[in-house]
Formats: sequence, structure tokens, C-alpha cells
Amino acid sequence: MPKPDLRPHFRLDRRRFLHAGTAAAGLLLLHPFSARAAAGQAHLRILSTTDLHVHVHAYDYYADRPNNTMGLARTAAIIAAIRAEATNTLMVDNGDYLQGNPMGDYIAYSRGMAEGDVHPVIAAMNTVGYDAGTLGNHEFNYGMTFLERVNARAEFPIVCANFARSLGASPRQDALWLPPYVILERELTDGAGTRHPIRIGLIGFVPPQIMQWDRAHLEGSFAARDILEAARAWVPEVREAGADLVVALAHTGISAVPEAAMLENAALHLGGVEGIDAIVSGHSHRVWPSADFKGEGLDEAKGTLMGKPGVMAGFWGSHMGLLDLMLEKDGAGWRLAGHESAARPIYKRNEDRSITPLVEDVAAVIAATAAAHAETLAYVRAEVGRTAAPLHSYFALVADDPSVQIVSLAQIWYVAGMLKGTPHEGLPILSAAAPFKAGGRGGPEYYTDVPAGPVAIKNVADLYLYPNTLQAVRITGAQVREWLERSAGMFNQIVPGQPDQILVNPEFPSFNFDTIDGVSYRIDLSQPARYDLAGKLANPDAHRIVDLAWNGAPIDPAAEFVVASNNYRASGGGSFPGADGSTVILVAPDTNRDVIVRYIVEKGTIAPAADANWSFAPAGGATVLFDTGPTAAAYLDDVRGRGVAIEPAGDGEGGFARFRITL
Repeated sequence: MPKPDLRPHFRLDRRRFLHAGTAAAGLLLLHPFSARAAAGQAHLRILSTTDLHVHVHAYDYYADRPNNTMGLARTAAIIAAIRAEATNTLMVDNGDYLQGNPMGDYIAYSRGMAEGDVHPVIAAMNTVGYDAGTLGNHEFNYGMTFLERVNARAEFPIVCANFARSLGASPRQDALWLPPYVILERELTDGAGTRHPIRIGLIGFVPPQIMQWDRAHLEGSFAARDILEAARAWVPEVREAGADLVVALAHTGISAVPEAAMLENAALHLGGVEGIDAIVSGHSHRVWPSADFKGEGLDEAKGTLMGKPGVMAGFWGSHMGLLDLMLEKDGAGWRLAGHESAARPIYKRNEDRSITPLVEDVAAVIAATAAAHAETLAYVRAEVGRTAAPLHSYFALVADDPSVQIVSLAQIWYVAGMLKGTPHEGLPILSAAAPFKAGGRGGPEYYTDVPAGPVAIKNVADLYLYPNTLQAVRITGAQVREWLERSAGMFNQIVPGQPDQILVNPEFPSFNFDTIDGVSYRIDLSQPARYDLAGKLANPDAHRIVDLAWNGAPIDPAAEFVVASNNYRASGGGSFPGADGSTVILVAPDTNRDVIVRYIVEKGTIAPAADANWSFAPAGGATVLFDTGPTAAAYLDDVRGRGVAIEPAGDGEGGFARFRITL
């Protein structure tokens, strides 16, 4: 399999980018470093994006309407304006560019990538003019052949130091799939107007968990190494090769957990690696510097990770990351004399929850992807059936939910057919499914909301965001209980009888809140979570899952069940008991999304009524506060009909609506 063409196609003038459209007044100002730079000093501005997930246009394909909170075409306006005001700039991407919205799925599954085709997100990035990039974990979702064809048309190098065809005795002996780093030879203009050469090293990293998350594409042919182990081996070589400055393009989040092997979120500890000068991070869909992250080694005011300047630029083009570095001549090379970091947004959210865009589309980026955008709209608008009831996820974290129910109905229907004539036929079939769009970091509009009536592909994609393939596992009743205990970590511990306690732990991702259809159960929130955020047993004596029953009787711990899920979960994603890859009995050829489409086509009209198979156990009249999208108010009667004592409780933060639930 040929490697992608990663020859550098550098342009010395990175400001060749076309006019950006109008930036909001006062958004972009000449940086004070520029005024302070003297002879022998130069101000370098490193611009970055992360987690674009194919969001080029300011358009929500799921809702089929414009959305001012997203789009590289908007981020590009900030990029162009900074290039216009700054003397020395560098543009990088931090990965997860290839999957994440219907445009990505349309190219991968419908149009395809023939040899020589340019993927629309690459077309957009080429238009912006990136200097380098790295891989994110979602780059592997469509398989390696697809990824090679996409990357082959990138007009910038893509690097990764910890993903390999095979691992050697040490990181430098790994058979890496991509170059681990690139050294860009540039010229900087100092404060006196004199130009000086500089060699900038860019090294890339990806979470090693890709081997688990995309096992079907990678197992047996590829391997991943610990991020920090790879960094400590390769960064000295970058220095030995003559780099004056080393920047880590680290598709990994920020976490103050102690250093350990194979960390998923290792950006903080990269700051402690000798030889790294600055860190571009991502993966977490959050912003740094910000108050989102606290802990030893994190300095929000300075924007530093273990003392090194770092930045994380949100997701979907919501922000542009900016590292402002003051460099000073140090003999024949350079040293870092000062720094600032910021994540510049493309919009602001007003007090009335409305959105004000801070920049306009860049016409050149829109033009480069206009055809793919039009084709994607036609793709997502294709009707596949009808629904007799609305499908929404506003209350999916507090009650059995129709948007999750339809996923489970489709999965059970599919698995039942696939197991006919196998040794597993006749076993009870359960289904595990999670609400993918449930607010959180995605904001108060980030919910599934499909009205009764026609169901199009865009609606199915809204119900099931990821291109996972369906898999099923065979586990015991005891493992079913532990699976649910892991899910119940979504909630904070509640003191019985106490008023207005915060219900949801914001650090727990909604895609790890599996509900299991086919059994009934309640969640006792007076108990601490049995598992911690990483899925490790934290409170062995705690049991939140009570009254667990199958077929009307208490579940038999030794009984065997088939649980329909997806490749991510079945292979160990999220660290769920009973799902580590060893219990898989069915590897389906179809994506979960295609299964849902086929189910709707088969039924013609669906009427997914949530059956309230799970609920919270009473807690002495305690009240809890739950934030969701403002549109949720229209469905209050629906959720009350599922036995939830809920009432409005004013406004939450960041545009959310707040509700009070009595337990």
C-alpha cells in the first residue's frame, strides 16, 4: 500500500490567502509583541485549528440550516486577518479533520474517493494554506486506504510520531506510517526589519487508544505507542536535526491526572518533556486557556502546561488557537523569550441565547467546497420513512428516551436476524445505546430534534452521529449489571432530602451513558459511583443499579445475554465491563446508522414510544437541577408522562435552560 505523498509544498509567502471577508470591529488588533520586538528579536504567531470534523461551512447538516458557531470558512477569516497584521506566522492543524458530519460520511460512503480526488476538507485546508498537520483518532474511522487517498492531496506535511506499521525495540526503531516530524525552514523578520533564518520542528501525536477504537481497521497491521514515550525519544532527534524551535502538534487532551502509561489525554505532561517549546492540543473539544481546566501544572493566566505555552482551539472551527511567541537570537539560533496564548472565537453567545457571528465566510474556502456542500445537502435530504412521534434527546439523560429507543429497536431487530441459525440463536437480545447529542460542550443547540413526519438521512445521522459498525457481545447477567454501573457514573452523588443538587457530572461524556433496552432497572443516586471517569472500579461496595430485572423477574447473574452495541464499545471503548473485545460474537458488515435506515425503510412508519424501562430511585424528596436546551420546554408533558416529576427552574449557564426534578 503506497504511502501518501507528503512532500512539502511550502510557499514562503503564507499570506497569499485571498481576502477574508469582514472581521468584527476590534476583534483583531496588532499584538503588543510586534511593538516590543527589537533588533535580534522576532514575534512568531502560530495559528492553529483542531477537531474540524469536516465542518467547512457554517452549516448544520443535521438540522439543515446555517449555524454561526462552526465552519473553517469562518475561522479562515481570523487566520487571514492575523496574517495581514503579523510579520511572521505559521498555520497548523491538530487532527480530527476527516470525520464528524454528513459531508464526511457522504464522501466516504456514497461518493467515494477515487485516485486523485481531493476531499473537500483538504480542499478547504489547501485554500487556507496550512504549513503542517497531524492525525486525530477519527482519521481512522473510514479505513486506511481512504485515509491515504485523502492525505495524498494535502499540500502540507502530515506528521505522527507514535503510529506505526509495527513497533521496534525503541520508538526510533518503529516502522512509522508517517514521518514523525518535519522541520520547516523559514525566515523571521526581527524588530529592526532584518530577516533571519529559523528552523521550526513540528512533531505529531495521536491517542494510542486508536488501536482499541478502530480495531477493525488497525488490528494486525498497525500499532500505536505511548505519546510521552514517543516524545521523549523523538524530540531529541528533532533538536539534533537542527530545529531552533519545537512545537508539539498533540491530538490529546489536557488532564491533571498523574503521568501513566498510554494516557489518552497527555498534553499537560508533554509540557514536561525536555526540548518541547510549545504545545498545540485538542481532542477534548474544549478551549485552553480557560477556566475549564484546573490542577497542578496548569496556569490559565499564562496559558501554560508545565510552564510551556499551550493552546486548544475548541472544535468544528469554533475558535482559532493562537500562540504568540517572542523569539530572541541566541548565537546562531533562537530562544523563547516570552509568550502568550489565546483561543479566538468565531462567534459570541448573547444573554438572550442568540448568536452573534464575529466574522464572515471566506469566499475562497466556500468556492473550493461548494460542489461537495451541494451534493451533501441532496444526500441528507433523501427521505427514508416517517415517524409518528417526535424524536428528541432533550431529556435523554434523565428518562427513557425515544431518540435512544429507536436505535435500540433497530439494533435488536437487526441482531435477531443475524443470529438465526447460529449457536447464539434463542438467547435474550438486549441493546445498549447512548444519546450522542445531549448538550454539554456542544452547547444548548446540540440535541437531536426530529419532528413527527418524514424521516430523511439527515435525521438518522442526527440520531446516530458516528460511523460505527454494529457489533454484539455475549455476556452474563452480572456483566449487564456492571455495564449499567459504569453508565451510572454520569450522575453526581445525591444527598437524600436535600434541595437543588446538580445532577449531571459535566466531565462524563454522554456517549458513555449507555442505557440497556430489554431489561428494567432503577438508579440509586444516594450511592457513590461504582466506577470512576476512566472506568476503573473506585467504590467496590457501591451499587447504584437496583431492581434490575429481565422478563419481570430479578436478573440471574449467571444467565447469558446478547447485547447489541457498536464496534467502539464492544472493543473496549469507554472501558465497560463485559466489553473488551473478548466477548464479541457478531461483527456486522453494516454501520449502526445503516441499520437504523434499513429498520425505518422496513417499517415504513415508526412510532418509537419510550417504555420507561429505567428511572431514578426515590431519594427522600431531594431535588436535582438539570440543564438542557431551551426548546425542551415544549416536551415537558411528554417526559412527565414517563414518570419524571420535573418543572422549569430558570436559566442555566451558557444559554441552557434549567429544570428541577424531584426524586
